[in-house]
Amino acid sequence: MNKKTTSVALCAALVLGSASAFAQATTATTPAPAVTPTPEAAPTSSWVITPTFASQYMFRGVRLGGPSFEPSVEFDSGNLAVGVWANFPIKDKVVGQSDPEYDVYGSYTIALNEASSIVPGFTWYNYPRADKSTGFYKMTFEPSVAFNYTVSGFKITPKLYYDVILKGPTYELTGTFAVPLKDAGTELDFTATIGTYKWTDAVESATPSYKNWGNYWLVGVAAPFQLTKSSKLTLGVAYTKGSDNYFKQTGFPKSQNTGAVGRGVITVSYAVTF
Repeated sequence: MNKKTTSVALCAALVLGSASAFAQATTATTPAPAVTPTPEAAPTSSWVITPTFASQYMFRGVRLGGPSFEPSVEFDSGNLAVGVWANFPIKDKVVGQSDPEYDVYGSYTIALNEASSIVPGFTWYNYPRADKSTGFYKMTFEPSVAFNYTVSGFKITPKLYYDVILKGPTYELTGTFAVPLKDAGTELDFTATIGTYKWTDAVESATPSYKNWGNYWLVGVAAPFQLTKSSKLTLGVAYTKGSDNYFKQTGFPKSQNTGAVGRGVITVSYAVTF
């Protein structure tokens, strides 16, 4: 393994780095009943456009960039949700990061009862400017499945991801809880997440292959403000940190991923639904 291959491993960590109708009939011998007007049904489909500014781009405890513009477009139809999320670094770009990043995602919620649901989904990560010759992937694909359970307003979500390109799982547990602030016309949405992952093919075209594994956690709070019937402003603050994050190539000592750090993240987003 030469020095170039070693540097590839350290840089790659910074890249690999979040949807009928009925009819009634009557017979000729039976008069039709009087029709009582009913309220118009609410739309079952909608689009949501959300431009967001984030003070840091952190992904599973790894810093992938500084201040960033992160727009998204999502289509929701019933239990189905599909969308595109993007990241455009504004400054303090991390060396080796692919700029920009486009992620296509989707999910379908299957209700089990009033308190629980299963949500299969996927994320297709795209890095169009990634340099494959230095070990970066231009795309990876990660199916997932989550289980939601809500009790006394507290929502617990264990989730399993498996990246078919990086060849490894991510295990994650998230808890959320909302505290109403009626006088302020908003609420405080608290979130806490812990996770761990292990990928066995973390560097493009590396022989032997590189493993990358690590742990991470996040705590945060957000306050949404309904501006109009179809628009909402959300302010958020969180702290996230990666730990025990390493690269390892067969036959060589493990090396620490210097991109796994602790950072505070401030976000400001504006969502419009139509």
